[in-house]
Amino acid sequence: MTNTPKLRGMANVSFWAEDLKAAREWYTKLLGVEPYFQRPDPENLAYLEYRIGDSQDELGIIDKKYAPQAASLSGPGGAILYWHVDDVPGMLEKLIELGASEYDPLTERGVDWLTASVVDPFGNIIGLIHSPHYKEIWNSINQPQ
Repeated sequence: MTNTPKLRGMANVSFWAEDLKAAREWYTKLLGVEPYFQRPDPENLAYLEYRIGDSQDELGIIDKKYAPQAASLSGPGGAILYWHVDDVPGMLEKLIELGASEYDPLTERGVDWLTASVVDPFGNIIGLIHSPHYKEIWNSINQPQ
């Protein structure tokens, strides 16, 4: 067996925030769950992490002072991670109600494909997608054996 390097799946997506207590409050309201991991402790935050979605993906939020020096964090940027949602317009509306601003408007990309993205109050981009492929893959790996 050859041990070939490959991307095997998203392990963690990390966002940055100057005010982690405000970020914790905002993301807890958005996600409907408390972070499961906080360091060094809930009152003196440098990092917090949520497990979200069907696969319990990790969403980490890091104090902006720990960002790599080469990173341009003066405005929204970086790769856009698109989270599958069943109702893109509804989630877009919820995010905007919570104080996010539109980054890329609701766009139809084909039959049953929708995307949009917003910038959270901390400067991170959140992508939303309704993807038939996501649902097909999720259903195929979660079939009863």
